[in-house]
Amino acid sequence: MTSSRVGLAWCAAVSFVVLTAFAGPSMASAGESAAVTVAETSVPDRVARSAAAMADRLAANGKAGDQALVVDVPGQRLYLYESGELVGSFPVSTAEKGTGNREGSLQTPLGLHRVDQKIGADAPRGMIFRGRKPTGELAEILTGPDERAARDDVTTRILWLEGLEPGVNQGGEVDSKQRYIYIHGTPEEGRIGQPASHGCVRMTNADVITLFDRVREGALVDIID
Repeated sequence: MTSSRVGLAWCAAVSFVVLTAFAGPSMASAGESAAVTVAETSVPDRVARSAAAMADRLAANGKAGDQALVVDVPGQRLYLYESGELVGSFPVSTAEKGTGNREGSLQTPLGLHRVDQKIGADAPRGMIFRGRKPTGELAEILTGPDERAARDDVTTRILWLEGLEPGVNQGGEVDSKQRYIYIHGTPEEGRIGQPASHGCVRMTNADVITLFDRVREGALVDIID
């Protein structure tokens, strides 16, 4: 395991997460971004390897300062890197049915992706989207681990992913973009940290706002198992 002792503080005036010294662990209150109180980040070796491979790819393309995200399915966590350095870590929820790239599988696709589109800037927290359009309806946010929403609503923000590996997550029946694979908010916040989605990568609504405001379109996303 690779360990980084860092804290993450929310800077409201400029809307991004910044690294700060952090004395010790504490708990986020309801509705708060989990990134705010990260004190000890232990990065699995598989995540470090993925981040290093993406950093090498970016450097080879003259984009060494660009962003890269690793979605670690076993750990149910998303890691954000900038210029090869870890700057954020968030709990997530991937597919209840596991990993798989085929259309109709309801599984989370593996492999290298990019953030193709960001949708929902300035929408209120909990806004329900259908067909990537805001409905004007706010979701009831469920925080209990056993609570279930009546529908699989997409809420607050959408980062639409595009696969970059032909035959794996791009093209034909394995195309992640045509499967509408997103990173997005969810009404079922109590299930974050365990596999519960229908294929997408779910985040708490506060966390997806934090990520959305920080990450640029074109950022690399590697989903690993």
